[in-house]
Amino acid sequence: MRAMYYTGFAETPTIESLPDPEPADGGVVVRVQATGLCLSDWHGWMGHDPDIRLPHVPGHELAGTVEALGKDITRWRIGDRVTVPFVGGCGACPQCAAGQHQICDHQFQPGFTHWGSFAEFVAIDHADINLVRLPEELDFITAASLGCRFGTAFRGVVDQGRVSAGQWVAVHGCGGVGLSAIMIAGALGARVVAVDIDVGKLEFAQSLGAEAVINGHRNGHVADEVREITGGGAHVSIDALGHPETCFNSVANLRKRGRHLQIGLLIGEHKHPRVPMDQVVAKELEIAGSHGIQAHRYPEMLAMIQSGRLRPERLIGRTVGLEDAVGRLVAMDRCTDTGVSVIDEF
Repeated sequence: MRAMYYTGFAETPTIESLPDPEPADGGVVVRVQATGLCLSDWHGWMGHDPDIRLPHVPGHELAGTVEALGKDITRWRIGDRVTVPFVGGCGACPQCAAGQHQICDHQFQPGFTHWGSFAEFVAIDHADINLVRLPEELDFITAASLGCRFGTAFRGVVDQGRVSAGQWVAVHGCGGVGLSAIMIAGALGARVVAVDIDVGKLEFAQSLGAEAVINGHRNGHVADEVREITGGGAHVSIDALGHPETCFNSVANLRKRGRHLQIGLLIGEHKHPRVPMDQVVAKELEIAGSHGIQAHRYPEMLAMIQSGRLRPERLIGRTVGLEDAVGRLVAMDRCTDTGVSVIDEF
């Protein structure tokens, strides 16, 4: 198979011909039709993820067709159109037994713990519990964009944030996760304040339904501005970027008994940010994380897409070939593009 491949962290990947994967007894091999480029892939390439072992093939947002079956597979057939969450569960640990596959004690992640989807084929373990069947009318490019950013935002807004109609939701960071959260919160009837430092991203956020926007570069008092706009603070606030400043502001701009949702990854020297804990106590605030989405939660999200309430295709910025994706991967930390890039040529 042709695949993007690197042998050293922060070294430019190459396109190589590698052996096709074989399915595990309880797994499948998927022919990749489309796979998203995500900042998490850049973090992995930089060596920020301890689960990656070199050499490596990145890629974790994917959609395609089942190409090969392990001997123990019961739910899938060759040719089935599928996608998969970026976190896979083992199906046997206490977390999986409770339906929380996204925090499985023995989780696997294509593109991190295993070789990923920047390739013609990718192996998926425990496929009977982790694969998701795609509706025929949902194209592969849009489906690939759901696996990390959109799916994580969906579970964060719906399950962890418990957003409801009429509530104010502040979204800090208008990248892939933030824009997804804006669309999803709006579809639930919430009123959204979007925060970013990029004018173009803020304009796009408004086109997706943000009622108000704040340019954090021009406004040094973001939390105060959110409280002013919302008449007392957000009911739910999301740090979709993952930075000490956005994390602090997201907690600080909440109203009493509000909920802060941390989706953006805080790594390295940023992993222990300063939090206004005095407000957490005085206002009885909630702090929650969101780490992916379970396969069994896809039907509700897919139903909202099929009904037209959610339109994740609006978040697709461009499609690229595997060769072009190399340059885009290594430059993702400097990327100012609006919209998701998806590989659809291998």
